[in-house]
Amino acid sequence: MRSMTEAGRARLCACAALAALAAAPADWAQAQTDTGFGTGSIDLGGRGGLAPSPPARATATPDGAASTLEFSARVGIVSDYIYRGVSLSARQPALGAGFEATYGMFYAASTFATVNLPSQPAAEITTGVGIRPSLGPINFDFNWTYFSYPGETPPPGVTAGINYWEALARADTKLGEFLHVAGGFAYSPNVSNTGAWSKYAAFGLGIDFPGKVLPPDVTAALTGVVGYFWFGNQSAALGGFLLPAYLSWNAGMTFSRKNLNLDLRYYDTNLSKENCYVFTGDLNATPGGQVDPVRNPEGLTSRLCSATFVAKFWFTLN
Repeated sequence: MRSMTEAGRARLCACAALAALAAAPADWAQAQTDTGFGTGSIDLGGRGGLAPSPPARATATPDGAASTLEFSARVGIVSDYIYRGVSLSARQPALGAGFEATYGMFYAASTFATVNLPSQPAAEITTGVGIRPSLGPINFDFNWTYFSYPGETPPPGVTAGINYWEALARADTKLGEFLHVAGGFAYSPNVSNTGAWSKYAAFGLGIDFPGKVLPPDVTAALTGVVGYFWFGNQSAALGGFLLPAYLSWNAGMTFSRKNLNLDLRYYDTNLSKENCYVFTGDLNATPGGQVDPVRNPEGLTSRLCSATFVAKFWFTLN
């Protein structure tokens, strides 16, 4: 059976499954086109579901007109559920769905996604509320989200109970006809219930392809994101050590035709294979890495944080 420290490491896959910029309802870094689910979206590391969520902007209404309650939904499948460069599905395909209700600039949302984490939850479920105001050409999103992992059945040595909440703020704008810019910051006081705080900051760019170079009814965009994820020390019961901070990045193409969407994307991080194990607690980790007497005394390595190419497909309902 693993020691408490090792159990703490295994629990950290929730840090892979957790997330500080996650705001399920807002995929917190969306810089959307006017179609709402078009390309040009910049996902800075949002979580909760596998498909981009509705546009991170206030709903425009004519002067004097009352806001109306609106609903949207999305369902998707992905070849590997990646969260800020780290696989939450153990390099396996995953399914996701999201639902949102908006009233003017206010919204509430919930998402569902299949995951493969050390504590073996049945799914990842998020609930959140937020507000999306605009200031001139800049669209903001302020959100609070709770992440839950029901049905955990952890093997011996793995700690259960990885639910947590976080708050985030993001902004996006469009520069010229084709260029999108987005940035954001998120904070959790007790990420994945490890006792450690987490902070995440990211910046992204997106370029929409001109419609005249694409087939009718098709839109396409090239987007890329760089983010930095850092943490405090986890609780003494889980080892008390500082969780490894890291950079992540991705770049890819998104294609849309009406309600159908396809994203092809490359992901990577600067986490070593040894620190990837410390961060994820990968149950399929292998020996042979550099030994760290405190954080990784067995020198175990994981490939859940290494470079990978992912295909994602989803459709939307408004």
